[in-house]
Amino acid sequence: MAVARTGKLLPVAGTLFVPDERKGEVRRRLKRARGQVDGIERMLDANRTCAEILQQIAAAQEALRAAGKLMVRSYMEKCATEGIRSGREKEIYDEFLEIIYRMVR
Repeated sequence: MAVARTGKLLPVAGTLFVPDERKGEVRRRLKRARGQVDGIERMLDANRTCAEILQQIAAAQEALRAAGKLMVRSYMEKCATEGIRSGREKEIYDEFLEIIYRMVR
């Protein structure tokens, strides 16, 4: 189960959370972000300019945002839909808001 900021456990719906195809897409985004973070470290070692490093940080953040968008889609398609169908609308609504709040802070 996921843990909310308050420390309370959030509800989890179903057992298959992320379809294999989506996992591959998310992994590709994470691999890209990982490569960019490694590149940032190399840029620091090479004493590259602040502007270049900041540009690479922005690229890494965007790769992680893209992975997050894919996971939100997966959540809505699978977890939230199953939870709503099982009559847990309020719990799913609260869980989704908590997810969104974490993503936009």
